[in-house]
Amino acid sequence: MKKTFSILFLCLGILAFSQQVESFTTVLNDKISIRALELYDNKVWYSGTDSKFGFVDLKNQKNRKQINLSDKKLQFRTLSQDNSAFYAINIESPANFFKINKKDLKSEIVFTDTAKTAFYDALHFVNDKLAFTFSDTDKDNLLKLAVYCNGKWGMFKNNVKLNSGEAAFAASNTNIASSKNFLWIATGGKASRILRMDLKKENLEVFETPFIQGESSQGMYSIDFYDDKFGIAVGGDYTKQDENINNIATTYDAGKTWQIQASGKNAGYTTCVKIRPGSKGKEIIAVGDKHISYSSDFGKTWKKISDEKGFFVCSWVNGNTVVFAGNGKISVMKLKF
Repeated sequence: MKKTFSILFLCLGILAFSQQVESFTTVLNDKISIRALELYDNKVWYSGTDSKFGFVDLKNQKNRKQINLSDKKLQFRTLSQDNSAFYAINIESPANFFKINKKDLKSEIVFTDTAKTAFYDALHFVNDKLAFTFSDTDKDNLLKLAVYCNGKWGMFKNNVKLNSGEAAFAASNTNIASSKNFLWIATGGKASRILRMDLKKENLEVFETPFIQGESSQGMYSIDFYDDKFGIAVGGDYTKQDENINNIATTYDAGKTWQIQASGKNAGYTTCVKIRPGSKGKEIIAVGDKHISYSSDFGKTWKKISDEKGFFVCSWVNGNTVVFAGNGKISVMKLKF
C-alpha cells in the first residue's frame, strides 16, 4: 500500500509540472536595459536606458519602431498605459512624466517632480482614469505617491510613515498591483512591508511581512494579485542572487498576512512575478537575472524552466506565451501544457 501511494504521488508531482518550453525566440537585440513592458495592439512596448521607447510586433517582427523620448540620456524603468497613451517616468531628479500618444507616438512632459530625492520605482494604471506611481521618500520619510486622476497628475496626500531605510526597487515596474477594490505597494530594504489602499475609501493600511529584509538590497521586488484575496510576492537580495531563503510569499487575505513559500527550494533572487491568465492564481511564472521559474500550485513549489540569464521583467501575452525583457534583449517563450 505504501508503495502504491508513493508511485501515485510521484505521478501527481510529474503532472503538476507538465508544462514544457515549446519555443524561445529573441525578437529584439539592442544596447539597452529594459525593466518595463506593456502589451497593446499585438505589440510588446518597452522603455529603457538612453531615453529609448519603442515596440516590436509579435505577429510580424519586422514591424518595429524605436524613438528617443529625450535628447538627454535618461533611464526609464516605468511604463504603463490608458486607452489613448503610454506613460513613462525617468528615474532620478528631475523626474519627468512623459505621455506618448498611441496614434502618432508624439510625446510630451505632463508633470515634473523636481525634488532631489525623486526616484520613481513603479507606475501602475488601475483603470483608464486612475493611476499611481511610487517614489523614494523626501526628508520627512512619508510615503510619496503621485496620482493620476481625471486626466491630471498630482501628489497623493497621506500620513504613512516609512521606516528608516525602507524604500522600493525599480527592478521590473511591478512592486505595485491592484484588483477591483485594492491597490498594493511592496516596499523593501531595511523594512519590507505591504501598503494597501482601499480604492473606494482611499485609506492606506500597512502590514508587516516575514520576507527577507534588514539590508538595503533585500526585500520584495515584485507582486501580483489574482483577485481581492490571493497574491504573491517575490524578491530576495540582488547582491547575493543564489540565496533563496524567505524570498517568496503568498497571501490569501488581501495582503494582511503572508506565508513564506519554497524557502530554500527555489532558484533565488527574483525580480518579476506574473500569474498565468485563466489559472485563478494557481499557475505563476517568475524571472530573475539567472533563471525563469514556474509554479503550478499557487507558489508552493517551483521548477526552473530556463537558465537564460539577464532578464528582469516578464508579461503574459496569453495563456501559453510569455514575453521577457532585460539586458539588451526582448524574447518570447511559448509553453506547451
